[in-house]
Amino acid sequence: MASQTLFLFGASIFGVLGTLHLGYTFFTRRFDTRNPATAEAMRFDHPVLTRRTTVWNAWIGFNASHSLGVMLFSALYLLLAAQHMPVLRESPLLAWLGVAGGIAYLALAWRYWFRTPLIGIALGTACLALGALLR
Repeated sequence: MASQTLFLFGASIFGVLGTLHLGYTFFTRRFDTRNPATAEAMRFDHPVLTRRTTVWNAWIGFNASHSLGVMLFSALYLLLAAQHMPVLRESPLLAWLGVAGGIAYLALAWRYWFRTPLIGIALGTACLALGALLR
């Protein structure tokens, strides 16, 4: 029971973070640059890869796809823990794959992001790891 609760709590943290990130991407200006000239330049410049998008559109798309990936990760482990806990108990690969995913997000947060997601990801990953150990 403790293992299931830890998986549910850890996956929920990822779900909340991913959902907030998606909301911030589309419904707030939290990911805008502080310098309006930078945002303006991003809206009219293109990556070297292609002229079919702008740096701004790519930025929005990267943030949105990142959010969706975290939300999918969360949904998978919420579903497994809530309705198919025996699968997590019997499959070390599935149990520890979630931990590996959490560690990957943790490494990204440590290197590229800021304190709030780092703390949330560390807590979510710790819950998934404890859940995997206790399964």
